[in-house]
Amino acid sequence: MFDSLTFLVEKLSLLSNFKLFEFKWTDRKRNEAGCKERTMHSHAPLSLQRGDLLEVPRTLFTHFGIYLGDNKVAHLIPDIMPVLTNDKMIIKTVITNKRLIMGCLYKCATVRVDTLEDFVYGSNILVNHMDRKCKAQQPFPNEEVAERAEQLVGAIPYSLLWNNCEHFVTYCRYGSAKSQQTEMFCECLKSIIQDQRSVFLSVLLGMIYIVCFGLAPSTTLPTTLISFTLWMAG
Repeated sequence: MFDSLTFLVEKLSLLSNFKLFEFKWTDRKRNEAGCKERTMHSHAPLSLQRGDLLEVPRTLFTHFGIYLGDNKVAHLIPDIMPVLTNDKMIIKTVITNKRLIMGCLYKCATVRVDTLEDFVYGSNILVNHMDRKCKAQQPFPNEEVAERAEQLVGAIPYSLLWNNCEHFVTYCRYGSAKSQQTEMFCECLKSIIQDQRSVFLSVLLGMIYIVCFGLAPSTTLPTTLISFTLWMAG
């Protein structure tokens, strides 16, 4: 099962060029705290300050972390290993796709400290880009941001929508855990539910599923319930 899920994740990486969760925030004046936004290429020399908020693109989302200085980054990532062992040497090893997927399913994550290179994984970096959209919330001083991140290092409950890496960095930098990616996903899901064409699509897929696997409660019941729910929600 997990081999199939891993294969699916690897194939989804082909969609990375579509940047489904890329946010285009409008330009605003930098806040009074003097926050700076910088875009850095992974091959370019970096000039980072302890407490900077880092963003790097992944397959279908953006990953976030807090720079701690000395080429180290604190970031929250799903991981099943802390549930299976207390061996810190094993837990500190690079997280594989299987560990990540199992962590998502088990709703367990780790706030861990990795090297900047491992965190970036060859991508470009946005530095303090989120400060531009937080008009009402001034970021904490950089040292306080880094200290808040360091205090959370270790195992932590995980939720893809309600407690992910973006919630972690916004809590550390602004004192309030929020996720623009979650809000965007929920808005997208809401628009799909409200679009009556999704009812006909679910019916079509259900009929194809029934044709392939036969007429049985396990095929007809989900098709009926999903279609009815979408129709009522719309």
